[in-house]
Amino acid sequence: MARKRITAALAVAAVAAGGYFVDQRATEKERAAEAAYPPIGQFLDVNGVQVHALVRGEGPDVVLIHGAGGNLRDFDFAMAERLADRYRVIMFDRPGLGYTGRIRDEYDSAFTSQAESPAEQAALLQAAAAQLGAEKPIVVGHSYGGAVAYAWAVYHPENISGVVSLAGVTLPWPGGLGAFYTIPGSTVGGAIVPPLATAFVSEDYIQNATVSTFFPNEMPEGYDTYIGGPLAARRATFRANTRQVNSLRPFIVEQSALYPDITVPVEMIHGDEDTSVPLDVHSRPASEIIPTANLTVLEGVGHMPHHIRPDVVTEAIDRIADQAGLR
Repeated sequence: MARKRITAALAVAAVAAGGYFVDQRATEKERAAEAAYPPIGQFLDVNGVQVHALVRGEGPDVVLIHGAGGNLRDFDFAMAERLADRYRVIMFDRPGLGYTGRIRDEYDSAFTSQAESPAEQAALLQAAAAQLGAEKPIVVGHSYGGAVAYAWAVYHPENISGVVSLAGVTLPWPGGLGAFYTIPGSTVGGAIVPPLATAFVSEDYIQNATVSTFFPNEMPEGYDTYIGGPLAARRATFRANTRQVNSLRPFIVEQSALYPDITVPVEMIHGDEDTSVPLDVHSRPASEIIPTANLTVLEGVGHMPHHIRPDVVTEAIDRIADQAGLR
């Protein structure tokens, strides 16, 4: 009996020691990521939520919203510079990503599967934009950020001049998302997986994941060293991202039912080689539902049209600015 108790105690001690090692290693990697990729903008207090914002240029307001797992550096890499000569470009980290906080404290719990809906994110970022004096910006959203841009148009129609959707998540999709999102997006998996991922994911893995996002196109030189990929591997950020994506579909079902009511101009830009957010599941059918939509299909382009064909994106923003009388 005594031997069994000793064995059990040793097993508990081994688990505790392993957990301590994982926690310490994860903490060290998070500190290194934040030292390498610190905040580059300003912090706003929006109803008690910290929002990281970066503003460049002068002119009519354009808000840029990044996709899943990203941060505002994605747009600051090149797109902001292209626009800043004639627009005031406002970039935000979405809730839980980059350096923006969570909208509700319970979303930050290790043991939950809940996360911010696109509507909640749109409300936060619309209030943040208003705090910066942008009352009716053009809102550009990439991938998951596209869902937030559409939510902005649906739920805040008086505070938006138009939408530019870049490979945007628009409509409900068939099938599941796969283990990468479903396991850490669950209540138990969200507590167990992120510390292990933070502690042990390699720089090569992050690099390869970044490269694969551009498939079949080449990643621009210097992108991976600027974007701050390791920030997405932090425990809290990993939880936020996987839970937001894993819980997205029901919100899209509800939101897409309101698309016929959109009255502001909508420019959809989507590559026909996008396997992450397929054209024929999202933008193409949505362009027939949204009465103001104009769809531009880019041949041979994958999931990152704003980096592969930034000229097309700039032209779409200019068209909306002209339609809205902003310039």
